Amino acid sequence: MSSSFTPGPATAALLAPTGRLRAAINLGNPILAGTDPATGRARGVSVDLAQALADRLGVPLETTEFAAAAKSVDAVAGGLADIGFFAIDPLRGAEIAFTDAYLVIEGAYLVREDSPCHANEDVDRPGTRVAVGQGSAYDLYLTRELKAASFVRVAGAEKVLATLQAGDAEVAGGIRQVLIEVAARTPGLRVLPGRFMEIRQAMGLARARDAAAHAALRAFVEAMKADGFVEAAMRRHGVAGATVAPAAAAA
Repeated sequence: MSSSFTPGPATAALLAPTGRLRAAINLGNPILAGTDPATGRARGVSVDLAQALADRLGVPLETTEFAAAAKSVDAVAGGLADIGFFAIDPLRGAEIAFTDAYLVIEGAYLVREDSPCHANEDVDRPGTRVAVGQGSAYDLYLTRELKAASFVRVAGAEKVLATLQAGDAEVAGGIRQVLIEVAARTPGLRVLPGRFMEIRQAMGLARARDAAAHAALRAFVEAMKADGFVEAAMRRHGVAGATVAPAAAAA
């Protein structure tokens, strides 16, 4: 697939029908976006991608920030935003048409130091409560995969950690790199080796939108990977523990 993305007015009308690109930004994944303490505005890889798309379309960018992925899904599916940034998941796919992934991260488990869990396989046992962010990629995936463990679903990554530390869960699920950083600064916690899932981060828009809009967004993501934009954005924002996704297979 060519790395060029040179949209014309017709593409701008498809992706930004209001004359501005409305992007839903999920702040629940600190690998991709966060709040700049100096300006109070969102910043990160996903924000850079949204701005790059708006620039290429020749329209202003309007962002709306959400604390959790599920809210971002609702905004795009409900027409309150044109595009969003999501972990690819079949349940979300009922409402969201995803591009191929632009970035890949890993899901991992965090436990207390005295936990009997020493491998990912140890988690799925009766009596084990797993704390996850409600509606997150980890929640959706683990709900399908774990059969014996139970879940404690809370709002956001900070509450996941607090739930584990308070003893209200035995295990916390989250982004591996984030959990490694938490364990490094928090005595009494450790990350289980390996990963329980590979999380493919993509852009997306409402499935009800025109097929040409879906194709244009997919082409944009492939261009941003191919020309080094995603890799440069990761370096700019100090993103570690993630890799640029490979190019999508030709249709």
